[in-house]
Amino acid sequence: MSEIGFYHLTRTPMEAALPKLLGRVLGTGGRAVVRLSEAARLASLDASLWLCPDPDWLPHGTAEPAMQPIFLTLDDTAPNGAKFLFLVDGADSAKLAEYDRVFDLFDGQDDQAVHAARARWTAAKAAGHTLTYWQQGARGWEKKA
Repeated sequence: MSEIGFYHLTRTPMEAALPKLLGRVLGTGGRAVVRLSEAARLASLDASLWLCPDPDWLPHGTAEPAMQPIFLTLDDTAPNGAKFLFLVDGADSAKLAEYDRVFDLFDGQDDQAVHAARARWTAAKAAGHTLTYWQQGARGWEKKA
């Protein structure tokens, strides 16, 4: 089973929080897949990751997955051999158990996103995954559960 962290965004948008988490994965030598549910958001996130100031460079792409340490996709696959999965904008996966660690980032200012995250939490718990809940605080991520 996978370790799944639910990341409740309350202070910054996903585009600001995601790069730091991806940077930590790359810092360990890991590879990541970022799964989104809409093509327009994929293009937008791709552009914002190239422009993010911290970390100042995140090698990623949407093509040639084997060459990408961070692969952005709409599909439920890890063609770059990633063991870290990032689910953003309500994306879900039927293959959670294939990853060592899953990061589920959701917008705490959006009631629908919070409700959907609760449903994903319930399903992941029923499947036997190890769950943690993180919320943004004044000094960064605070583990709440």
